[in-house]
Formats: sequence, C-alpha cells, structure tokens
Amino acid sequence: MKNILMVYPEFPTTYWSMKYSLPFIRKKAATIPLGLLTVAALLPDDYSVKLIDMNVNELKKTDILEADLVFISAMIAQKSSFDSVVALCNQMNVPVVAGGPYPTSSFEKITGVNHFVLNEAEITLPPFIKDYEEGRAAGVYMNTEKPDIRKTPPPRFDLIDFSNYNNIALQYSRGCPFNCEFCDIIELFGRTPRFKDTDQFIHEMDLVYRHGFRGSLFVVDDNFIGNNKKVKDLLGAIIAWQRENNYPFSLFTEASINLAEDDELLSLMAEAGFDMVFVGIETPDKESLKNCGKNQNLKVDLMESVEKIQRAGIEVTGGFIVGFDDDTSDIYDRQIAFIQRAGISMAMVGILGALPNTQLYRRLMKEGRIKTDNPFSGNNTHNLQMSFTPVMSEKSIIEGYKKILSEIYSPGNYFDRCYTLLERLPADKSKAVRRVKAVQIRALFLSLIKQTFSSYSLSYLRFLLRVIVHQKKHFVLAIEHAIKGYHFFVITKNIIKADELSSVFENAKKTIKDSFESIISNSAVQVGGLIKEFRYLEKIKNKLERKYRRLNIDIQQNLHDEFQEFINTFNYYLSRMDKVMSFQ
Repeated sequence: MKNILMVYPEFPTTYWSMKYSLPFIRKKAATIPLGLLTVAALLPDDYSVKLIDMNVNELKKTDILEADLVFISAMIAQKSSFDSVVALCNQMNVPVVAGGPYPTSSFEKITGVNHFVLNEAEITLPPFIKDYEEGRAAGVYMNTEKPDIRKTPPPRFDLIDFSNYNNIALQYSRGCPFNCEFCDIIELFGRTPRFKDTDQFIHEMDLVYRHGFRGSLFVVDDNFIGNNKKVKDLLGAIIAWQRENNYPFSLFTEASINLAEDDELLSLMAEAGFDMVFVGIETPDKESLKNCGKNQNLKVDLMESVEKIQRAGIEVTGGFIVGFDDDTSDIYDRQIAFIQRAGISMAMVGILGALPNTQLYRRLMKEGRIKTDNPFSGNNTHNLQMSFTPVMSEKSIIEGYKKILSEIYSPGNYFDRCYTLLERLPADKSKAVRRVKAVQIRALFLSLIKQTFSSYSLSYLRFLLRVIVHQKKHFVLAIEHAIKGYHFFVITKNIIKADELSSVFENAKKTIKDSFESIISNSAVQVGGLIKEFRYLEKIKNKLERKYRRLNIDIQQNLHDEFQEFINTFNYYLSRMDKVMSFQ
C-alpha cells in the first residue's frame, strides 16, 4: 500500500477569494479542490490518500513525512504557495508529483519536482503509476490526447469536510468552442467540448446530497453552454432531480454571452436552480473584442444581453479586461459606465496578462514584447505591473485600472448596482436558496454590526432601506450582496494602499542610493558627517519598516518583494559605507 498526500496550495487574497466575506457565513474557503479530488479517484484502490487544502487547513511536516509521495496541483496564481510546499517536501526528502494548469504550462521552469504528470490525468496518470510501481518512473509524463470524460470516476468527496466550503464544485464538460486570444482553456482542453453523461452528472449531484451538503453548486465548465442540445438534456434531468429532492441546491456556472440568444435555455437554467452565471464580457470596445478573437461578443448587444439574463432570474457576474492594444484613453470611463448601467455587482476587472502557451503570449513573444523579468503571476487584479510592453503607456493603464476599481467598488456605486440587479430579478428568483437559514440570520446580524458602524454606513443603510421599501422579496439576497461588498471594499482599499506604498518604497530606494553615492563621492566628508548622514537615512529605513510591519497581512504579502528590495538596497549601501569609514 502506498500513502499519498495530496496538497492544494494556498490562494492569495483576491477579488475571487471572497476572504473577507467568508467569516460572515462561517466558511474557510470559497470552493473545493475538485481537480485533486478527481485525481484521487483515479488512483489504485489500495492507495491510502489524504488531502490537505491549505486554504482550509495547515500543512504540517508530519503530514509530509508520513507520505510515500506528495501530489500537488496548482493554478499559476498559487505559484508562491506551490514553491513553498515543494521546497518543504525537498527538505523532508519526500518525492513530489505535480500536475494541473500551472505545472502543465510552466514545468520546464519549475524546480524541485520529481515527477510531472501533465495535461489531463485520465491519460497521463496511469503510465506514471505503472512506472512508479516498477521502480522506473520518469521525470515528465505528458500527452495532449483528450480523454473521454464519460469514463472519469466521481470525485473523492470523502476526503474533504464539506462544512469548510461555501460551494461545492462539479464538472460536466471540458473545452470551449470559441477562440479568445488571451485564454489558455482552449490550449489545455481543446475547442471541441467533451461531456459527461447526464446520469453521471446527476449521480455526482446525488453524492454531494448524500454527504449532507445543502447550498450552492459551482459547475466549473469552461463554457457550460458549449453544446446547447446536450445542456438542455442535462437541465431537464437536473430539474427532475431538484423537484424530487425539494430543491436543495442552487447552481452557478460560466457561459458565453450568447446564452441570452436562447430563450428556452435561459428558462431551463432558471428552472433548474441556476441563479448566477459568470460571463466574459471583457470590454465594450468593439475593436478590442475583434482583435482578441472575442467574436461571440460582437454578435449581440452586450448591455441588452446582460439585462435579459438578469430578467430571466440569473445574476450576471462579469469579467473585464484593460490593457488591450486597441484600448484608448477613454476606455476606463467606458468600462465604469458599462458596469454601472449593466447592474453587474460582482465585476471582476483585471489587467491583461499574457498566460504561457496562449495565442496572445506567442504573438507578443514574436513581437518582442514579453517581459522576461516579470512573468505573469496569474493574479491580474493585484499585480499592478504588466507582463508585457503594452501599446498605451503602462503607467496610464495602471492608473486607469485603479480608477476603475476605486469607482466601481466605492460603496455608493456598488450598492446602486446591487439595487439595479434586484429591480430586474423576478420575484420567484430561486426555489433553492431564498429559504432563510440559521447561518443567514447570523450573517444578517454580523452585517448589521460591522457595516452599520463602518465608514460607508450611510450607503449601506440607504441600500437596505430601499430594498425593504421597494424590493422586500429580495431582502435575503440584498444581505448576501452587502456581505460580498464588505470583501470588495476591503480588498480595493488594500490594493490602492499597497500601490501607494510601493511608490514610497521606490522613492526611498532612490533617496538612499543618491545620498550614499553623494557621500561616498565626496572626499571631504569626515567620519562624523558620515555617521550623521547614515543615522538620518537609517531613520527613513526604520520608519518605513515599522509602517510595513503594521500593515494588514494581505497588503504585506502584496508588497513583500518591493519591501525586500528596499531593505536589500539599504543594506548594500550600508556595507559600502562601512568600507569607506574603515579607510578614514
């Protein structure tokens, strides 16, 4: 028997993480590590498997030492935590097996991993297991063949504690029929969607139900409506199952904007319990949409499509991007105006990043625009640096991006969008999640305590009053959005503050460098003068260091590299100062 430890690295705090909202509902993470749970189901029956999700539990050295192999999977945004886990395993002399999106795209640059099992595990895991058991496992297993996911076993839900998660993830299909230049989904999973059988998906829903979970299911498909006929068949089965079990689940997913073009599909999704859909809107600029290959968004009126989906009873969350080659100086105001008018409360705006192995990356590489010293981190909402040289000045893009965040996540604008959404939703929005539960009552009281006495209390109370007077049927949903708003307000404030302090560190580095160079080049300066100048510069360093240590831990993480570079700069010139003084 082999002991397998599966580790899911920690995600940084982002708009997606909902970190500051989760305590309201006593949850530790937004969703489950579905990929590792699926890989666990593919392992031989006589393997003993333990899973540590670092977003929920601490990884201990004893966990690693008890394992014969450590399996780790990660997205590029988890790179920092991934590297730390691999280093710890190396220290413990326990072999590491890595797979998932980040290793698949970047395995040639990753160190410390013993075995890479890349692409889709249904194809690459069996040969690795065979070779490992025969004592001749290779370093890399990769195969671009696309597996038939109808043969994929259900995830090992027994390896997790459902109570830690806000939603449970399931997968129905892989792949997307579209061809967006910046997207790596089609590179990883192809442009021909592959589907599980309807009974297979319903069985997985039933497994979640039998584990006692009630609440939100996240159908993680890259584009849920990649094949309308298949999806409609599935939705019919979901509706029947939900009715039979008294609608224990709400569902949300990702889909392309052409969802709005199919009235039957919209109706079936709403009846099945779908109450939210993420749509990649990207930009209101048609030239940018055309040149990034987002042609499906050019065939519809984006604003009308969003409103139609909302009026069907499905909230639209949207992805938006700035930094396209065709963006002009007015794009920031246009993005703000679109998001506000569309009533998209959860607008995930990011700076364009060049993911490895995408059409965008290959084009920019040919054009000599990829920054080799600043690779894309996967966190396009926090890393206020670009991974390539843009057409517009990078400074103007960063400033414009911060303007968008500051505007759309100002409490007044956010609550206005929430109210616009509530006005459009039908009264019987969902059969599944509008029942008031104990956790929601607790969340209400926490919201009233924290947000009534916050800096934005007037906007918050005005929003609740409008809902009570005009949209009382959506009061529970209004509280949910207010709690999400708490997360958005905190994280936006953190991003802006971190960027401001980053500039402070940069200026302080220049001050220290210029001062030391001036002192060292002045042969007339005596030891006393050197000491006086040094103490002045040391005060600057100590003041900034104290300021950094007092910061919110998430801001510290965002500023870690800049702060460390500042300290290194000071220490470098201090060592040079010591040498000068030793000669006097």
